[in-house]
Amino acid sequence: MGNAVAAENESPTCRCDREEPSRRGLLKMALAFGIALPWLRPAPAGAQDVSIARPQRLDRLVHAFGAKAGQIISPESMETGASLVIAYPMDPVSNVIRSGSRFNQVLLVRLDPAELSEQTRPYAAEGVVAYSAVCTHLGCPLSGWYPNEKVIKCFCHDSVYDPKDYGRVVSGPAPKRLAILPLAVNDGALIAAGGFLGAVGFFTQA
Repeated sequence: MGNAVAAENESPTCRCDREEPSRRGLLKMALAFGIALPWLRPAPAGAQDVSIARPQRLDRLVHAFGAKAGQIISPESMETGASLVIAYPMDPVSNVIRSGSRFNQVLLVRLDPAELSEQTRPYAAEGVVAYSAVCTHLGCPLSGWYPNEKVIKCFCHDSVYDPKDYGRVVSGPAPKRLAILPLAVNDGALIAAGGFLGAVGFFTQA
């Protein structure tokens, strides 16, 4: 699938957590022009902070989209090698889903534990591994899954990652591997065993 990218020997600059203009920024612009924006209402106290905070230990993972959006994900609900599941972390105390930032999207895939590299295996749970869903090249959302090769592909510029090997770049322009999210299982549900290992975002050469 092409030559591997020697990502670990490079020193890229992270363009991390690049979001759309903030509500605060829009409000300042509105006030500067004397325009009232009644639709810019603040979220309930604390809720917005929780929704944009990065995944944390004990967060439960829930389906991000579709008919199952918001439902807790279990390893048993995932067929080995079949497809990617896009998830958001959910705060276990407030039950607020951390969907306020696309940089919180998590890719889940269940693999045969015997196929996982030594570096990857400690962060998996019953064969399920989790990675940032943001391509490290230009920040495109990742959704491509090739079950025969068991690789993740970015459809924007064809970067390919190996979830069996700690999110390693297999081919394409991506300069860095994907950040991995350590997992555990609690009461049958997938939970985060910690935060992302590695920066989440996209990278350019310094």
